[in-house]
Amino acid sequence: MSKNNLIGLAAAVTIIISAFLPWLTVESKHLVFTGVHTAGSSFGEPGKLNVVMAAIAGVLFLFKKTWARRLNVFITAFLIAWTFRNMIIFARCEMGICPHKEIGLYLSLAGAFMAFFCVVVRKKPNVPSQASQ
Repeated sequence: MSKNNLIGLAAAVTIIISAFLPWLTVESKHLVFTGVHTAGSSFGEPGKLNVVMAAIAGVLFLFKKTWARRLNVFITAFLIAWTFRNMIIFARCEMGICPHKEIGLYLSLAGAFMAFFCVVVRKKPNVPSQASQ
């Protein structure tokens, strides 16, 4: 297993862990939201999709096939888009109340970018061409 695969797998694990860390706090109402626990808000539970997509990406990092690499490009790109969407939704001010962004939100975004970077720079498997045989 190459370094890129190991780093990508570590990034996927980081995304999964960050879904359970605090994403934001609303100090005026004494609320702490994570990716999977957003009781008292209308955010939904976007961390669940982060966990599922990161788990799929982590499994795809274990395969050395071309199809797995191509599928992982799509999965990690979607993960970046979803995480960026979460950053926008969770970090906005509403009705004069501005929440404080916590470490989990930043870790999920950094992990998604790192996983995508590891997929993009991963070396192609050495497949002998039929023309050279």
